[in-house]
Parts: sequence; structure tokens; C-alpha cells
Amino acid sequence: MASEPRLEEGPLGPVIHPPAPSGLVVLHLSGREEPALETAALWSAHTGATVVCARHRLTYPQALQDAQAAYEYCRTLGTVIVAGERIGASITSSLLVRLRDLGAPMPRGAILSSAILDLTLDAPSIAFNAGADPAFDAPALRATAASYASTTSPSDPLLSPLFANLHGLPPIQLLVSGTDPFIDDSLAFATRAARSAVPIELRVLPDSAHLRTRTPQATTTFLTALTPTPTSP
Repeated sequence: MASEPRLEEGPLGPVIHPPAPSGLVVLHLSGREEPALETAALWSAHTGATVVCARHRLTYPQALQDAQAAYEYCRTLGTVIVAGERIGASITSSLLVRLRDLGAPMPRGAILSSAILDLTLDAPSIAFNAGADPAFDAPALRATAASYASTTSPSDPLLSPLFANLHGLPPIQLLVSGTDPFIDDSLAFATRAARSAVPIELRVLPDSAHLRTRTPQATTTFLTALTPTPTSP
């Protein structure tokens, strides 16, 4: 149907094309091997965004290098917002810090969902909320984090952006649930970002079910607010 977003395989991964482009491009870093195409299709349908679900390597610094290359590609398509979940949110926020440090053009904003922002994994909520999610496996998480970090210290600011200087970053939306093992990361990041005068929208939902059902509407509202205003001919 002409009114439905169109999926195609792009040079960096799946791309969702909207039926009525708004000029907005979302670079989606899911942090998983399989991109979240359902979420991407909703963004595209409701905001007119072209959504690039870029694949990236699952080790540092290669993942950040891949994200930066994907961002440069997305800039050729329109006005960019970067989004990520879990480790993808870590890569997203690290990308913002790297671009700021390089003096490079920044995206219009970023969305971080259930973000892992501290690879030391010392946050009390990891243990406190572990039982709230039957699928959560703390030992597997630590093994994955160690594999991702490789030889880099987990406290390196570009690996754990919670420890980075956050001044000069664009508007950021943080989405997390109260039962999320990583809620402490989002709360601490929101506090540090606000102290650095970064525009922050923090939404804490009751549980993972609410996070799944309410995220599409919340992110669509955020994206719509940052969509470029068409200029008159």
C-alpha cells in the first residue's frame, strides 16, 4: 500500500522509507544483531522519518566507528536523530560525545531506551531489579559487557558515557521502567546531563510492559517536536 512505509536493504542495513518524507532521518542502533524493524516502521509511519537500522560490530571501539560512519551516511539523507536501546543506547550517547569532541555537526537529538551507560555494571539496580525480568541473566550480561569492552577499561568515558563530560550535547529523551535493571544508569545520566544544561526528557514507566506499549507514542512525540519545519518556496 502506498500509505505504508517501505522496507529495503540499504548499504548499512535495513532502511524504512516513509510514504510522506518529512526530511527527518533516524539512525537506529538497536544493540542487537536483528534490528527492531517494528519500532522503526512506527517511527516512519507517524513522523515521516526515514529510519536507517544500521548494523554495527559488537566490540569497542569498532561499534563506535561503525556508528560514526552510519551517522555520516545519514547526514546525506536529511536531518538526523540518533536512537538506541540497551548497549545501542551506550553507543548512541558515546557517538554524541565523540562528535562534540571532534567539533563535528551534531544530530538534532537522541533517544536512549533502557540504556546501559555504565559498563562497570556497578549500579545497585542491576541486582535489585534482576528478579523483575525472568529473561535477565546477570552473568551473561557481564560476559557480554566484557566481550564488548575487550581491552578497554569499563570506566572509559567513550565506553561508559555516564562518566563523560556531557556539556554541549543535543536534546536527549531517556526511556526506562522502574523495574529495569539499568534504571540507575538513566537516572544518573539524566542528572549529570541536566547539570550540564543538556535538554533532557526523562520518562520512567512502571514496568517493562508499560515501556513496550508506551515507547512508540513517547518517541513519536519527541521525534515530531524535532522534525524540521518545511521552508516556503
